[in-house]
Amino acid sequence: MTIAQAKRFTLDEYHKLTEIGFFHEDDRIELIQGEIIQMAAKGTAHETCISKLLRELVRLLGDAATLRCQSPIVLANNSEPEPDFAIVQNRPDDYLSAHPSPGDVLMVMEVADSSIDYDKNVKIPLYAEAGISDYWIFNLFNNQLEACSEPYQDNKGKFGYKNRRIVLPNQVIALPCFPDLSLDLSRVFPPKLNA
Repeated sequence: MTIAQAKRFTLDEYHKLTEIGFFHEDDRIELIQGEIIQMAAKGTAHETCISKLLRELVRLLGDAATLRCQSPIVLANNSEPEPDFAIVQNRPDDYLSAHPSPGDVLMVMEVADSSIDYDKNVKIPLYAEAGISDYWIFNLFNNQLEACSEPYQDNKGKFGYKNRRIVLPNQVIALPCFPDLSLDLSRVFPPKLNA
């Protein structure tokens, strides 16, 4: 008996599908470990948090780094996630020649409501394996920031982050890549509608 197996794509195959117009411009997809993943729909709280975070990060970073919003980063294991935000090193070509790779990435941020399990169970090991030092999850479900740092691999080959710090929405946290810059979370988290 032959067992059907899903096709896994390389980064080159994924890019070729994009070039030939296989995907529509509005498709919300990303390549994760060779699988094309449909990203979750975004609710109003998610979009509000994205807008507020974008405003704050642009103001804080200025020209110190490049802020990418819902744009691809290329990882070695046939993955090209599109995190809500990636703070990357400035480059003279502004990444025209290639998407950022882990060596360019200073930190990654995801805003999560319905996608919280995916952002924890899939994205944490993905970003940790790539060696991305800091990964923040703006957890709208629990109304808190989960700041993950220090990627590691355990003795079973699984990847994760050694440190997971919970920061409440009324607190201020320094950006790990720019410790002199602090983000006031009260200016980022949307207010609870049914409080």
